[in-house]
Amino acid sequence: MTDEKAPDMAGPRIALLSPGVTSPGVTSLDAEGLASAYAVSDRRVPTLRMNFITSLDGSATVKGLSGGLGGPADKLVFDTLRRLADVVLVGAGTVRAEGYGAMRLSDADAAWRQARGLAAQPAFALVSGRLDLDPTSDVFAKAPVRPLVLTSASAPADARAALDSVADVISCGEEHVEPQRILDALVERGLTQILCEGGPRLFGTFLEADLVDELCLTVSPLMEGGAGIRISRGESEAARRMRLVHVLESDGLLLTRYARGR
Repeated sequence: MTDEKAPDMAGPRIALLSPGVTSPGVTSLDAEGLASAYAVSDRRVPTLRMNFITSLDGSATVKGLSGGLGGPADKLVFDTLRRLADVVLVGAGTVRAEGYGAMRLSDADAAWRQARGLAAQPAFALVSGRLDLDPTSDVFAKAPVRPLVLTSASAPADARAALDSVADVISCGEEHVEPQRILDALVERGLTQILCEGGPRLFGTFLEADLVDELCLTVSPLMEGGAGIRISRGESEAARRMRLVHVLESDGLLLTRYARGR
């Protein structure tokens, strides 16, 4: 471990409500404490971590977007999880709906990673069965690291050819994108710490395949109403017992970390 400090964390006070297995055992977290609270014990062990937010009444969005549910503390955790990841994994629908641009960490976060022997920037991987992606978009054109596109062998050949010039296009299944093959493809490239940011269908696919290791869930103090979607959507029920690692609180937001039950 080096002496490189975590980037300064100005803004909201984040309090630890329930010390857990990996929590630092303090009542208020600075940037380094926040990184410790979300660190894994062994980066060599492949870990699929989901990061989502929900309203008190179970909606994953406000007016179709997740951003309206969060706050400064949620953004800090969001940035911390990216800083700790080898790869950020997102479904193509979420990239379009949430307006993703090129994923680039701040210079301070990049320096923090390099001081710990990590690549300056995590990889960025998109999941798309139909390859309905624009190769000229900022996601590709301004990416600091060549993105990965995970698709199926049956995806349109012309779309694959267009994306080949701006991304590494990887087949993870014949007719459909298979969740286990997604993880295998990433781990084979040394990307063991996998952060999935959505969307609900991708979460549901991993959940049904029993591949989710962690869920970092922010509970917003908002009541949304309406017919908002849940954080996961699937074809069948897939009950899984998770273990609470910690609960953080800031301005009414509950920032939880759950790990696979043992």
